[in-house]
Amino acid sequence: QVQLVESGGGLVQTGDSLRLSCAASGRTFSRYAMGWFRQAPGKEREFVAAINWSRGTIYYADTVKGRFTISRDNAKDTVYLQMNNLKPEDTAVYYCAARAALQPGTQTYEYNYWGQGTQVTVSS
Repeated sequence: QVQLVESGGGLVQTGDSLRLSCAASGRTFSRYAMGWFRQAPGKEREFVAAINWSRGTIYYADTVKGRFTISRDNAKDTVYLQMNNLKPEDTAVYYCAARAALQPGTQTYEYNYWGQGTQVTVSS
C-alpha cells in the first residue's frame, strides 16, 4: 500500500503561481512512477503530468506544457507540481497518483494509488 497526501492548493489570481506537493508513505517511493491529474466540476479526471522514478522520463499534457513542472525528491518521498502563469481553466481538484511501474502513464487506469486531492481555484 502507498498513501498519498496532497497539499499546496488554494485560491489565486490569473497569472499567479502555486506549488503542489504530494507526500508518499508506505512502500518504497522510488519504485513508483508518479503522476498528477485534475478534475474540474462536471468533467472527467484528466492527465496533467507524470514522472518516472529516475526523473528521466517526464510527460505533460499539452494544456500545461511550458507552464507546469513536475519534479520528485526520492529522499523525501515527495513529488511536486510547480504551476506558473495559472489560468481560470486550470481550476480543478488536483490529484496525485502512484503507478507500480518504472515508467509513468497518462491514463487514470494505469495508476494504482490516489490521494484525496487538493483544490486549486484561479480567479479571472
